Amino acid sequence: MDKFNAMQTFVRVAEAGSFIAVANQLQIARSMVTRQVAALEKHLGIKLITRSTRRLTLTSAGSAYLEKCRVILNMVDAAEADFAEEKATPRGRIRMGLPLTFGLQSVLPALLDFATEAPYVELVMDLSDQRANLIEEGLDLSIRITADLQPGDIVRKLGQCQLYTLASATYLKQFGEPRHPDELRHHECLIYSSDSAVNTWSYREDGVTRNVSVRGRIVANNGVALMEAASRGMGITRQPDFIADAFLARKAVRKILEPFDDEPLGIYAVLPSNRYIPHRVSALMDYLRKHLFHSA
Repeated sequence: MDKFNAMQTFVRVAEAGSFIAVANQLQIARSMVTRQVAALEKHLGIKLITRSTRRLTLTSAGSAYLEKCRVILNMVDAAEADFAEEKATPRGRIRMGLPLTFGLQSVLPALLDFATEAPYVELVMDLSDQRANLIEEGLDLSIRITADLQPGDIVRKLGQCQLYTLASATYLKQFGEPRHPDELRHHECLIYSSDSAVNTWSYREDGVTRNVSVRGRIVANNGVALMEAASRGMGITRQPDFIADAFLARKAVRKILEPFDDEPLGIYAVLPSNRYIPHRVSALMDYLRKHLFHSA
């Protein structure tokens, strides 16, 4: 038995709570994952995981062993990263989550350039607007656009974007242009939602951010879809600059309520809280910050 690989597999299973999820991450058969964990339990002479039809649960011994494994694996990662930094050649696989539209339009070209310059790095990309659980999904980092970081998030800021409120000339001619955010309650709004219908938009007035209730019969979890609806005169939407700019350039929509624009949203690389940051991941974040957002 390769004890080091078995420890790595056990940690992945403990974090993901699933043999199948780890098998999918590693692209191997589920039976190989279960055999590695079973062999580790036999070697140690203790039960690490209690299996049931619905979930996996760590035993008390398993929880204690998990923390020791994390320390050991982080030390190995640190040693390898130090060696890689000395060689200045990023190596290995990076699994990352990207927001769909921003990932395709903005991040993907920079990632492909990075892949060209770093031929020993493998990039595995998951494009989705759903908030990723990095540990459960086995991701090394996730790009997130937000003004609301969660307690415990480990992040590096890459850049920022501005939210605009937008409508077509056709809509504004027919229904009038709101001059204050409170007037949005009288308008048809096109609402972005990833998990549930979000019915408030944030604006800034007299130095204070406040939420304004909005309503609308069109809700989507993709900003481009909402921009298309706005360009057809179907309502008012609120979208980030990287989605809005193309529509603004061809004058399909225009900005409204600009004096009340809120603070820019941060664009972050969110990292797992339970492991050392490999050199290849640090190199990628530095590359994105420099080439995507043109910052040193």
